[in-house]
Amino acid sequence: MTLPVRLGLRENLGQFSLLVLVNAFVGAVVGIERTVLPLLAESSFGLASRTAILSFIISFGLAKAGANYFSGVACDRLGRKSILVAGWVVGLPVPLLLIAAPTWSWVVLANVLLGLNQGMTWSATVIMKIDLVGPRHRGLAMGLNEFAGYLAVALASLVSGYVAATWGLRPYPFYLGVAFAVAGLAASIFFVRDTRAHAALEARATPLGSPAPSAREVFLRTSFTDRNLSAVSQAGLVNNLNDGMAWGLFPLFFASQGLSVDRIGWLVALYPASWGIMQLFTGAISDRFGRKWLIAGGMGAQAAAIAWIAAASELGGFAAASLLLGLGTAMVYPTLLAAIGDVAHTSWRASAVGVYRFWRDAGYAVGALISGVVADLFGVRAAIGFVSALTLASGIFVAARMHEARDV
Repeated sequence: MTLPVRLGLRENLGQFSLLVLVNAFVGAVVGIERTVLPLLAESSFGLASRTAILSFIISFGLAKAGANYFSGVACDRLGRKSILVAGWVVGLPVPLLLIAAPTWSWVVLANVLLGLNQGMTWSATVIMKIDLVGPRHRGLAMGLNEFAGYLAVALASLVSGYVAATWGLRPYPFYLGVAFAVAGLAASIFFVRDTRAHAALEARATPLGSPAPSAREVFLRTSFTDRNLSAVSQAGLVNNLNDGMAWGLFPLFFASQGLSVDRIGWLVALYPASWGIMQLFTGAISDRFGRKWLIAGGMGAQAAAIAWIAAASELGGFAAASLLLGLGTAMVYPTLLAAIGDVAHTSWRASAVGVYRFWRDAGYAVGALISGVVADLFGVRAAIGFVSALTLASGIFVAARMHEARDV
């Protein structure tokens, strides 16, 4: 029996909730790395250079950026579910490679596959949720999506930190990754339904009025020529630039301040946990009050939090700043995705999301490279402060360039 195609969160609550769960598995797979891998680089592989340690984030970011772009185009052409399932298949070997890795090059290779997995699966779940809810509740939908993903990142970071403190950095934390990947693949194959029919229904209700732009035109419009889309793309890049720095340098910085592995795991989890939980509210707030100032203010809050961490030297200061960093990121993350949906027509929206996510996740590679080089030259604290300044500049750019353009 074929169910009627309808738009709306309530009308598609079963499939929407399933996709929220699938995205939690996506986040959990990457979460197991955030506490463990930077520490593993020093203790098990003997890496001293910060740039070399952060090479796994560079490989992850480049792979994820490319996967985001091509996944957006492929979702329009091949269907959302096929890209989701393919992303899980690519991700299955990742925890096994990390368990068996005899050299750091294996870790870098595993993170290439992890980047492909994250780009394909996360892009597909984002696009499918936008398809299901229609134009009225995009911010809420993206808030729920990112809430699930980043709360799972936080919980996996916390649990892997405790496992590592109890049984060692390898192999036990990565067994969790095997379970998450298998569960995500099974749910995607057997229970998720494609949502292209929902996108087609919305497209019929909002005629384009002119031929759909080519892939090249969508790339240029989203990256450079459209004031809103280009502002969103650069903010996404800088947001993940500072997250890439946080992923690679915060565990090392906290360790240098004398914190134990379990406390580092707790701190590393606190930032994505507050980020994830607050997105339940910030996405819906952007639906009601607008996108621009939530984005600009969120970038400013992130800049202040990162500067606070650079200046702090004890657990309480690190914890408070991590909570503020999570709040600032929550203000930005779902709002950026909703802003793409405000501007991009349904016929090329998935491709625009792919371009935005290409730039956003290229930020991981840029952030890891910049912060690694600055840390090697001037120290970890200086690298954290430099990224704070870049984040503040990004928020100022959004305030100057972006217009408010919600669908209401």
